[in-house]
Amino acid sequence: MFLVSYAIVGWNIIWKAIRNITRGNVFDENFLMGIAAIGAFIIKEYPEGVAVMLFYQIGELFQDYAVDKSRRSITELMDIRPEFANVKIDDNLILMDPDEVRPGDIIMIKAGERVPLDGIILEGQSFLDTSALTGEYVPREVQAGNELLSGCINLNTVLTVEVTKEYGESTVSRILDLVENASSKKSTSERFITRFARYYTPVVVIIAVFLAFLPPLHIDGATFSDWFYRSLSFLVVSCPCALVISVPLSFFGGIGGASSKGILVKGGNYLEILAQADRIVFDKTGTLTKGVFRVQEIQPVQTGDSSQKFTKEELLELAALAEHFSNHPISLSLRQAYGQEIDSSRITDMEEITGHGVRAVVDDKEILAGNYKLMDLSSISYPSGEWIGTVVHVAVNGEYAGFIEIADEIKEDSTKAIRDLKKAGIEQTIMLTGDNEITARKVSEELGLDNYYAKLLPEDKVEKLEDLLSQSSPKTKLAYVGDGINDAPVLARADVGIAMGGLGSDAAIEAADVVIMTDEPSKIVTAIRIAKKTLGIAWQNIYLAIAVKIAVLILSALGITTLWAAIFADVGVTVIAVLNSLRAMNVKGL
Repeated sequence: MFLVSYAIVGWNIIWKAIRNITRGNVFDENFLMGIAAIGAFIIKEYPEGVAVMLFYQIGELFQDYAVDKSRRSITELMDIRPEFANVKIDDNLILMDPDEVRPGDIIMIKAGERVPLDGIILEGQSFLDTSALTGEYVPREVQAGNELLSGCINLNTVLTVEVTKEYGESTVSRILDLVENASSKKSTSERFITRFARYYTPVVVIIAVFLAFLPPLHIDGATFSDWFYRSLSFLVVSCPCALVISVPLSFFGGIGGASSKGILVKGGNYLEILAQADRIVFDKTGTLTKGVFRVQEIQPVQTGDSSQKFTKEELLELAALAEHFSNHPISLSLRQAYGQEIDSSRITDMEEITGHGVRAVVDDKEILAGNYKLMDLSSISYPSGEWIGTVVHVAVNGEYAGFIEIADEIKEDSTKAIRDLKKAGIEQTIMLTGDNEITARKVSEELGLDNYYAKLLPEDKVEKLEDLLSQSSPKTKLAYVGDGINDAPVLARADVGIAMGGLGSDAAIEAADVVIMTDEPSKIVTAIRIAKKTLGIAWQNIYLAIAVKIAVLILSALGITTLWAAIFADVGVTVIAVLNSLRAMNVKGL
């Protein structure tokens, strides 16, 4: 019965030990488990022989659970891969695989389609959704002569584009390649049991051999059978069950405690890395900010006509009415801020001027609402300044009436999160963003970040992260926090990647090692505190197990203890270590 149980529980451990021996790697934890269990069978301690393997398998299960499981499906979830390209041949459009299109070919990109290849715009003017590349949700205007990057979405009119790069060299292909290769460059810390066994196992085996053969040869009256039994007992006692089960269980408890706080940790090794992190790099949009653009400021001014004055409410109302028939994201933000039902009968005329804004007649007044280019086009003077987001200038009957600033909102707890991270021992907080310099600087100053880098594409972010990683010492780690598809390569490359899981993209969540399910930056502080507590408990178990193990081994070698006493001591340490490990699940107050 015990032999069958042993075969079921431990056959793969024995097989690993044999395979490693043939490869020259003799003294690993598999060898120790195998020889200790076989020794227990030889001295007829069958339950202990099975228990050795059972405890070890449980420890292995905890240690390996969910480690890097999600990375295999990263590229499947990257929805920026283009499915087709409309290639113009003579006067016909031919649907082709992007791999088959060559530089110099002419392609047509219709409204709503994803840009399949990098190129130069020959004809057309439109807005692009570049969030897949930059993470920023404000559409970017493009026109003839501008460079076009693959992965963006064409929002408005048809664009005629000359392809400049093959698909394998295009922006979208490079992003996918970065994600696929970043994981292989990421160093995973060796498990403690493996490192410990490199030294512990050879020492134990050599001592056991000496115990079996040296005393009978040099001590009068010593019998080989007695010392062989004693050496086998020594091997059985040497089984590090307390370490095998308690160390992974500590991390497993930490993972469970973190999940109760809305923090998903994909493996115990990531808790260890997180506890060692001294620098945290953030994406901006959707991570430190909400990723939702809203009206931040309404600033009416008195026009040249002294009788024409507007309150903030009136200025917003005129802008919302003028933008009523537009589907532009800025127009949606204005109407949302207005928050009232719009009487379309008040609007008698409306014209959308691509790349500039709108012109509308509202209550018999000509309203212009748009960017500075619309004001220049109409020869209307406007104030200049630095704004965090997009500014909509409003003019009424040819006179400047004021402006409305629309920007992304900083999350409520972002400032607190940065402050608490400093208290938790994080030495540097850095922001990488695809947004402009002005916006990046103002957000950085408002949050109290140590540094920032703006106008970055995904490959720029990876390059910047590589620079930061090269500055790390071997004892410290770097964490990256992001939420978008564009963050996936950086999340995979960082020592530990943290994704915002509530609204984050599937690619970011899959590439990350830790997922904040509530999208709250303050949970990063909680995750670090849990990681440090968990690592502390694991080391307590290690010190306890090793100290008791060494003491019992010495007593066993001297023949002072019986096998059952040694087994009791070993099991007792295991129970104490397991109970201590359960403390990792208590995360109240963290």
